[in-house]
Amino acid sequence: MFEFGWLWLLALLPAPLLIRALPARQQNDAALRVPFFNQVHSIGPSTHTRGKNIANYGLLWLIWALCVIAAADPRWLGEAKSLPYSGRDLMLAVDISKSMDEKDMLPLGVTSMQFQNRSYDRLDAVKAVIGNFTEHRQGDRLGLILFADKAYLQAPLTYDTATVNQLLQEAQIGFAGAATAIGDALGLAIKRLKDRPEGSRRIILLSDGANTAGQTEPMDAAQKARDMGVKIYTIGFGADEQIVQTIRGPRRYNPSRDLDEHTLQEIAKVTGGQYFRARTTEELELIHQRLDALEPIELDELKVRPSKRLFFWPLGLALFITGLLALRFIPFSRKSSHTHNGTFVDTKS
Repeated sequence: MFEFGWLWLLALLPAPLLIRALPARQQNDAALRVPFFNQVHSIGPSTHTRGKNIANYGLLWLIWALCVIAAADPRWLGEAKSLPYSGRDLMLAVDISKSMDEKDMLPLGVTSMQFQNRSYDRLDAVKAVIGNFTEHRQGDRLGLILFADKAYLQAPLTYDTATVNQLLQEAQIGFAGAATAIGDALGLAIKRLKDRPEGSRRIILLSDGANTAGQTEPMDAAQKARDMGVKIYTIGFGADEQIVQTIRGPRRYNPSRDLDEHTLQEIAKVTGGQYFRARTTEELELIHQRLDALEPIELDELKVRPSKRLFFWPLGLALFITGLLALRFIPFSRKSSHTHNGTFVDTKS
């Protein structure tokens, strides 16, 4: 179906004719001297070239009409389609502090014996698993917050889960500093959810450390979330044991010694959410599946009509005709070549 976004603008189509019909008023005031007035005036009516000037007027009015039609925003509406959607709003808060570059993760389905000394960092594991999680939340509105020294909103709540995943994949360690501002991340997520319907507000926070920066205490943010009916799921991420080679041989150490599990557990408990511990990529994948079960996508149908805007067609045609008219005022010099006694001579006509 064809329609105009600003149909009332079509009332301007006869404006040039109405303006021309107004009686001319003589003025004796000072006027602006226009050197090319005669050329412009030649477009107007003349007793010698009346037919040509009528055509020029017709073209000028056509240019005006095309510009008005373009301004009226013509568009083509397709057939109505059903768009699945859910009323759930999920804010993802992902830690990108310096500790997330700890190389204690293995790819999914790979054992330590198969992948010795070739582990990859925690952020890459999060990108792989959480990125897959975002792609599967079709119908939910997702938002993304990255935090370290401070919390930054990367994507507001949107149905465009592919873009949210893309922004997550582009995240780099060091973008937001080296420390961990868990409280600020929660505060920013709560702020972005406050205008959303009650009962649909969810936060998924993933961190591998403790709150070491920011102006908001995590438990204060948790209390605020509880008062607003925001449920928070927390994920503590990182291996419990890592083997490194030293000059004295292999040595075991705990790369997650700075993880504040108690605070993450309390945040989840206060808000009615749940705490998860992910020591491996496989465990993070299982958490992804459990979150899908805890927060199923309750799809409904929303009728939408795809719209294709067409304003560029009349606008482009108007510019093309304007260009053709402008060629009439460009002085072209003509040269003819002929021979005279075997020599080429150029003469201007």
